[in-house]
This record gives sequence, C-alpha cells and structure tokens, in this order.
Amino acid sequence: MEFAEKYGEWAIVAGASEGVGSAFAEEVARRGVSVVLLARRQHVLDEIAKGIRLASPGVEVRVIAVDLARPDAAALVIGATADLQVGLLMYNAGADANYKAFLDSPVDTALGMIQRNCVVPTELCHHYGAAMVARERGGIVVVSSGAAFAGAPNMVAYGATKAFDMVFAEALWAELHSRGVDVLSLVLGETDTPALRRLRAQRGQTDNPEAPLPGVTTVDEVVTDALDHLPLGPSWMVGEQLRDGAKLLTGGMSRNDLVAVMVQMSQAAMG
Repeated sequence: MEFAEKYGEWAIVAGASEGVGSAFAEEVARRGVSVVLLARRQHVLDEIAKGIRLASPGVEVRVIAVDLARPDAAALVIGATADLQVGLLMYNAGADANYKAFLDSPVDTALGMIQRNCVVPTELCHHYGAAMVARERGGIVVVSSGAAFAGAPNMVAYGATKAFDMVFAEALWAELHSRGVDVLSLVLGETDTPALRRLRAQRGQTDNPEAPLPGVTTVDEVVTDALDHLPLGPSWMVGEQLRDGAKLLTGGMSRNDLVAVMVQMSQAAMG
C-alpha cells in the first residue's frame, strides 16, 4: 500500500518548528500526505509551511500555534482539526532546553513538562487513534529519549516523562497493531538539532551554535528510521551507540524482546 493511501489524508506533527519535527513534516508531505504543524511560534511555523508548499505542490498545510503545556492544548488541536481525516500522528514535542537540577526550577516547570510529554500525547492518541482503528489503518509515532532508560541528574522530570512516552507507545502498539494501526516508540539519543546546538553553546561546549555537531545522529537519520520502522513497531532506537548502550542496561535483551515478554506475561495473567 502506498504511503499516502495507508496514512493519509492528513498527518499531525507536534514539535514541527525545527529539527526532527520539521524534517518529518517535510518528508511526509513529499510522500503526498497533507500536514498539520503544531508548535508555539506562529511565525516559524508559517515559514515551515511556506517551504513545504513550495517543495510539495498539491499538499495542504495547516498551522496551529499552541503551547502544548497548556491544560487545554489537546482540546484546541482536536477542535482545529475536526474537519480533517487524520491518519498519522507524530508527537515530537517536549525537549528539555534547560538541563537544570530539579530543585533549581519552579515546580511548574516540571508540571508543564508532564502536561506536554504525558497528558497531551495521551489525549491526542486516544482521540485520533479511535478514528484510525475505525478505518483499520493509520500510524502513530511517539518520540522518546535515551534519558528514559534510567534516572540521571538534571533530567528528573524529562527522563521520567520520556520513560512514560516509551512504554506508552509500546503498549499502544500491543493493543492496536492487530487492528491495522502502526505504532512506534522512537527513542532518540543525542541528535544534531538546533535545540541541542543551543544547549551546547549555553554550556560552553561549542563556539558556534550553527555548526553541525560531530559524532551525533543527524535529523535525516532519525526521519528515515522513523518511517522505515513505523510499519514494524513497537520500538526503535536510533543510532548504533544508543542501541549498544541499551543492551548493556538490559543484559543484551532488546526493547522489542522485552515488549514481547511483557505481552505474553500480561496475556497469561489478565487474559
């Protein structure tokens, strides 16, 4: 089945203003699927939308400027897309631009991250996933992070929310893949995004925040892996370095093997 036939007519991309999100939106549009761009900055999204329309004539682009940490964020997105048939949801919002100790920031910072990384994707996956199941086709990508593997300083709320994202998407795959909906937990390590470049510059680790970062995964690699592994599920870690590190933490068992064991155990215990 062609990509646009399987996942069209519309894709929603959260965190589409730069980096992985904007690149994913551009590639999906190139494959013939119209896109809804979600992020906070209206003017940046307008520029991304302009570029997509020029590069992919014939696709439509809709911009929704919204802070996904708002309590009503999901309701706003759902209302603004009520007239669209959404067949692909890519949730890439929720990077941590601060990298500070938990107690060095107001508690609202952590609560906002929980809202953005846990509550909103839950609401959106529930809403759009139900329609995908009814059509027996669709796809969901939830972006997680290597920070989800174990607790680490300066990433208390971030790591915890990304652990939620990873397990949430894996479990969603276990429920939906047999019903025609592809779900992928996409786990990223260090990726050469504008956000990481800015953070490195703030911490004095690079003199030029515009220069590519050596030795880290590229955005193009992430997008290619995401689309290649979406039909396979349930979880994919981008980059050999991340995959090797994960094996050390799990005694050599892959995340997919762990999910398979959990599926068997839950079926045995709960039917």
